[in-house]
Amino acid sequence: MGPWWKGAVVYHIYVRSFFDSDGDGHGDLAGVMAKLDYLKSLGVDAIWLSPIHPSPNRDWGYDVADYDDVHPDYGSVADFQALTEAAHAVGLKVLLDEVLSHTSDEHPWFAESRDGGPEGDKADWYVWADPADDGTAPNNWLSVFGGPAWAYQPARRQHYHHKFLRQQPKLNWRQPQAKDATLKVLDTWLERGADGFRLDVANAFLHDDALTDNPAVPPAERTKADWAHASDMQRHLFDSNLPQNIPLLDEVRRRVEAHGPDRFVFGEFSEEEERCGAYCAPDEGLHSAYTFVLLKARRMAAQVFKDHYQTLAAHPGHWPTISFCNHDVARTVTRFGGPDAGAPVAKLMVALLMALRGTILLYQGEELGLPEAELSRGELRDPVGDLYWPIAKGRDGARTPMPWQAEAAHLGFSNGAAWLPAAEAHRPLAVDRQELDPKSTLAFARQMITLRKASRALTHGAIEFLDTPEPILAFLRRHEGQTVACVFNMSGRTARAEHPRLTGGEMLPVASGVCEPLPGGLALGPYACRFLKHSS
Repeated sequence: MGPWWKGAVVYHIYVRSFFDSDGDGHGDLAGVMAKLDYLKSLGVDAIWLSPIHPSPNRDWGYDVADYDDVHPDYGSVADFQALTEAAHAVGLKVLLDEVLSHTSDEHPWFAESRDGGPEGDKADWYVWADPADDGTAPNNWLSVFGGPAWAYQPARRQHYHHKFLRQQPKLNWRQPQAKDATLKVLDTWLERGADGFRLDVANAFLHDDALTDNPAVPPAERTKADWAHASDMQRHLFDSNLPQNIPLLDEVRRRVEAHGPDRFVFGEFSEEEERCGAYCAPDEGLHSAYTFVLLKARRMAAQVFKDHYQTLAAHPGHWPTISFCNHDVARTVTRFGGPDAGAPVAKLMVALLMALRGTILLYQGEELGLPEAELSRGELRDPVGDLYWPIAKGRDGARTPMPWQAEAAHLGFSNGAAWLPAAEAHRPLAVDRQELDPKSTLAFARQMITLRKASRALTHGAIEFLDTPEPILAFLRRHEGQTVACVFNMSGRTARAEHPRLTGGEMLPVASGVCEPLPGGLALGPYACRFLKHSS
């Protein structure tokens, strides 16, 4: 059968925005536990919780101030253990989001590293360097969130490195005691009941000790997005993404596996994917990984998905994790379909996600077809939105509260003032409305998850893309004598899908849009999809 996570559907919960059990405006662990029946009804295999540790929330939990505890907004360690026990009782695994590349500048480790001076016990637990002769940064490394990736600290008369915010100093994984202390974080939470982890920026554990300058991306090779973010004007070859990252990922995986064969650890790889371990074979690196290739994609074109799987095919043995959206990018429906896209696009993208090879990550609200929320600048809480407004509005549009009840205050998310405003556009898509509609996106998502889990071909099978022109995307999933042909019209117009493998076979019951058989294939209406089962 293989490990549980191969082919599984993992539901990604942004805890602060999922469900607030106590009316303080923030989602919490008790809120997740209150919705376990809903999660179980979706048919998912596991939940992935966004970071739950204490944090000053400069970057909303991705700046950890204490790895050993739970943020008081979310509850306590006891609440976490109660949630894991309840989730396990209904057959759900629980994965934690661990941020081990950096900490908050309010973490005690950093305070000791800063204040103990160059000779202190934790002096080199973080990446420190002397300033240039004129006081500027030690090299040309740039922060993802803008400006130099260095901050001067008078207490040490040195700069410390931060790949993200100034308040997120980079841990030095080359320091043995720092590395061991960080790995013990995994031990602690596995012992408390976690089934595994999603590792934030798993490409960024190591830095170049010589602090070599990053090379520039030649101007002719820069995309429009590269010009919008200065850090994308250089290739990040030395501040992160080192090939030596791969054996370190091996060590992380072995640490997790030591707690039992059912544990799972996968990573986020945001750049230089091949160089730093995103596409490792089963005997190296983490169990699985996802990249930003599909998270950044904006064209609803068959070639986008063919290209990504062509990349994956160049790394035989690698098992991918597949995601269309998360808390860091615009929601799937809006990104691929535009601001006016509705249920047909939502259903198509859910169907495609559930048909692809890999472990699937379904972000909260994706099963409802939620569009990106519109917020004013004064409503934003994301530092990225504050920095780049109005060119980019940040990530809050994908982080607004989950809509549970259409007519309730804050759409049923909380009895108090929500930390981000509930989106009015989400009101007609609230869970309680969709529960009453057998043709809703929610109903369709449940059907697709059920179809995937009932089919060994869709869950574990190989994938073979068929030679069909745009806007048709078609592929076969094969496993142990069973073949499922999956065909999608990636456009808002009727299109013909002609291929020998798209004729005959048993038409599976889950489908969306209009479809008619044709000699040699199918005619698919706008955003329609079909699945055909063959015996070989």
